Amino acid sequence: MIAYNATYIQQKFIDYCRINTRSDERSEAVPTTLGQMVLLKTLETELHQLGLTAVSYSDADAYLVGKITSNLKDQTVVPLGFVAHVDTADYPADNVQPIVHPNYDGRDIHYPAAPDRVLSSNAFPALQALIGQTLITGSGDTLLGSDDKAGIAGLLGMAKYLQANPQVPHGDVWLAFGPDEEIGRGAERLIASRFPVEFAYTLDNGQPGDIAYETFNAAAATVTFNGTVVHPGEAYGLMVNAALLASQFIQQLPAGLVPEKSRGYQGFIMVLSNEGNVDKAEVKLIVRSFDTAEYKAMRAHLRREVADLNAQYGAGHVSLTLQEQYRSPGDVIK
Repeated sequence: MIAYNATYIQQKFIDYCRINTRSDERSEAVPTTLGQMVLLKTLETELHQLGLTAVSYSDADAYLVGKITSNLKDQTVVPLGFVAHVDTADYPADNVQPIVHPNYDGRDIHYPAAPDRVLSSNAFPALQALIGQTLITGSGDTLLGSDDKAGIAGLLGMAKYLQANPQVPHGDVWLAFGPDEEIGRGAERLIASRFPVEFAYTLDNGQPGDIAYETFNAAAATVTFNGTVVHPGEAYGLMVNAALLASQFIQQLPAGLVPEKSRGYQGFIMVLSNEGNVDKAEVKLIVRSFDTAEYKAMRAHLRREVADLNAQYGAGHVSLTLQEQYRSPGDVIK
């Protein structure tokens, strides 16, 4: 049964990865992209086929839910929930071609669609822990989408296992599949009454066996720089170069609070992009911290930088938009 279930999960994972569910923060639709709806409707059919009850999709929250009905006589057992998201991050996701590497030998992997790219065991030493296992990668020119297609496939595999093994005792198990997690919009949409559990687990990133009872607080930040364009021959005392403003802003960020220097519970501010010219520039960042006080302090630092630059160059040259994406449940649980 275990080998069969592994084959089922692997094939489901590959099938889901081939559906382009890349979310789009510029869209006001719910879900923000059509591909997410395609996958949600695919999953709706599969949940029915697996014998789940109370299967429903709602336009109100764009979540698909379903229940693996309890096989216990004791109906006082608390229902358990599991959640996964259908969207993938903002990287190319058309024509995804998953490649299966059975019995992985620990060597570097070369991508057929991008010969200049290498999945290096030196750069990623965690690969050594996967020797002898089945590894699945993309072809090199797209995101694979294991975040969170692996979580989705795992939940379908669990449903398949419980369907095939009715001797395994379990209470009601609710599954929920939602949209737009990667852009920080999906989690808050879930209507709790549609998911009647006292507690639940999200299946997303991490190592096998890991259980995290908290996550970092998270915000997305966009800083816009407006320049004053003057002919360079007459620019003295007049020109304000938006591209240089953006560079100055980045240089004033806390030097140690970056992902490449943080680990464990340490927070960070990450510059995602820096684009622009003399007239206009834009810097996108993300702010992450498990510690709520540090999280608030980092957000305050961004606001101070913007205020200082406006004081130096004139009001209206720099503006900041902060979008809170999610808060850690750790404070509540503690």
